This record gives sequence, C-alpha cells and structure tokens, in this order.
Amino acid sequence: MLGRLAAATVTASVTVLVATAAPAIADEPVDVPDGATITIDGRGAGHGRGMSQQGAQQAAEDGVGYRQILGFYYPGTDRGTAAGQVRIFLSRGDLDNTVQVHPQRGLTARAGAKSWDLTKAKPRAQRWRIVPKGDARSVLQYRQAGWHAYRTVSGTLQFAAKGKPITLDTQTGPARYRGLIRSVPSRPGNRMAINVLPMESYLRGVVPAEVVASQWPQQAQRAQAVAARSYAALKRSTRQDKPYDLDDTIGYQRYLGVDREWPASDKAVAATAGEILTYDGQPAFTEFTASNGGWTVAGDEPYLIAQEDAWDDDTWGPVDFTDSEIEGHWPGLGDLERIEITSRDGNGAWGGRVLSVTLTGDEGAETLEGSEFYGELGLQSDWLTLTVH
Repeated sequence: MLGRLAAATVTASVTVLVATAAPAIADEPVDVPDGATITIDGRGAGHGRGMSQQGAQQAAEDGVGYRQILGFYYPGTDRGTAAGQVRIFLSRGDLDNTVQVHPQRGLTARAGAKSWDLTKAKPRAQRWRIVPKGDARSVLQYRQAGWHAYRTVSGTLQFAAKGKPITLDTQTGPARYRGLIRSVPSRPGNRMAINVLPMESYLRGVVPAEVVASQWPQQAQRAQAVAARSYAALKRSTRQDKPYDLDDTIGYQRYLGVDREWPASDKAVAATAGEILTYDGQPAFTEFTASNGGWTVAGDEPYLIAQEDAWDDDTWGPVDFTDSEIEGHWPGLGDLERIEITSRDGNGAWGGRVLSVTLTGDEGAETLEGSEFYGELGLQSDWLTLTVH
C-alpha cells in the first residue's frame, strides 16, 4: 500500500541547461556502392530518458548528493514515501508450469486459511512443488523416490519460510527470494511464479542488479534506490487489477533476489528507506537509462525533459557492417543503394538522436524509427552517425 506522500520539493544545486524545442534536422543522403563498409559511431546506451546511471555515478564521484542528482534528472518532482508489499513475476521461476522449492526448516504452504508445516509433514522430502489442477485448484506434491501428492487444495497456494529466504528451482538453476512464492494463474491452464515481498526487501535485489554495487559511490546507489522505489510504487498503483506489479527483467527493472544482494547497496536502500519521488501527489514515472551520452531525452511527463548532461560523456564505436549485412536485416531492399538519416531531435553532437532513417535499395525502401534501426542492428542507442567507405 502506498504510504503518506510528503510535500518537500526536490531541488538541485547544479545548473540545468534545458534545450528549447529544436526543429528536426536531416543528414545528407549517403550512397552505398557494392562491397561498401558502413561504419557507425554513437553516444549513450538505451533510451536516454530520466536518470543516466553513468551520469549519476560521475556526479557522485564529483561529490554531488543523491537528492541533488535526482533533482537534476527529475526536475519539479516532490519527495514522498511508499511502503507495503510488491508482487514480482519471476520470469524464469516456473518449471514445466510448476513452482518448485527446496525443503528447509520452517517451510510452510498456505491456501486461504489453511496452512501446513512441510518440515514436520515430510521431513525427508527432497523437493516440494505446486502443480496446477485446472485454474481453481492445485496439488501440493513432495519428491521422495519420485513425486507424491500431499494435498489437493482450492484457491491460491503459496510457499513461505517464516521470514527466511526461499530457494526456488528456476529455469537457470536455484535462486533465493525473500517473502513468499505464489503459484498464480496466468491464462487458462497455465501458472506463473509470483514473489510477494516488502518493498524494501525487493529493492535489496534490484539496486545491485542495476548498478555495480561493489564499485559505485554510495550517493549514486542511493539515487538508484529512490528511482527504483518510485518506479515500483507507480507500477503497483496502476496494476492493482493484474496478477503482478512488475516482472524481474529490464522490461521493468532488473531483480535478482537474495543472491545479488550486496552490503553497499543494502546500505543505500536502508539510508533512503521509504523515500520516493512524486508529482501531483502520485509516484513519479522515474525512468532511467544506462547512459544518455551527454543529453537527456524528453519523455511523456513534464519532469522528463531534454537537457544537456555534463556528467555523462559516454561514446561507443566504431561498429562496422558490410552492405550485405545490412541487406540481410532488411531483405526487401534488394541491393542497398542509399542510407538517409531523415530526421534528428536536434540535441547535441551530429544533430542529436536519430528519429527516422530511410534505407533504399534496387527492390524497395524501408523508413524506420531510430529505435527500430539501432535495435535491429544490436547497437547501443539511436544517437549515432555513420560513414560509408
């Protein structure tokens, strides 16, 4: 449950250089002869919106505090608080549609008002698992010289361990999670593993999965903790009718449970306990990116603005492609003859990020968004420039 929202405004002592809306600009078309090499250089990594993780790291190394960092990347937001639990879909947490855990002292199973102490019930069990029986019932099974049914129950069935981490068998091996693990229907005949745990326990597995906790300055990790908590609080508030609030992938924010926890990131989470950013009394949409390359990208919220970022100067490249490699990605072109970056956002080097690009061949043409172009080629961002030789 979202806690009381405080009213203190986040401010920054750094100068914010806000870009005025720049007209979209285009590059000159570049001819691509047969056998040519296309060399691409770029800046930043990811979408560029909100906080740059690399920028936050550099700011902290320069002695900037976490609230100032957050104030720069999310100007106009306020400070608030959030507590309660979150529900995380563990994308690798089911094995053949079952939720399977290791036995341990204190392991219990619960369905509604009924619970079973599994350690006492079957002390020699090697594994326990929840197997769906339709959408409304589950079979609780244990393994001991094969699998055996222990109970068939109605309603949601879940494992807990009296506050201790649970070891879950996943598609990539055992992993430990705080809180409890539920088996929840995802669609008819299918289940998913949902980790339900306190917000602060969740963040202990998020922050070190998003940053290098063993190396990053403490103030950067605190900024990441607040951004991640705010993001989780927002998603929770908008997904109340769904079976989970977030998943554990970078599609939301990366979460790796107990096995990734680290003392320095634990300290950052504890030091900012409950703290979030808000806007108009609601959790802010605190997007963050690995690097913006020196200029943030405007988002859909008034506090996600385009501005120059002196803390982030990340560059990448060169990356070379042959003309035949480009043709392989878009076979409808035929023989690639020309590449034209038809619009950029106007912010920073080379005219800024690519908004659209047109590839022309002897059999057709493709006009792509910049994000489609860099994503298809496996590049780091759409802030790029290219040469043909």
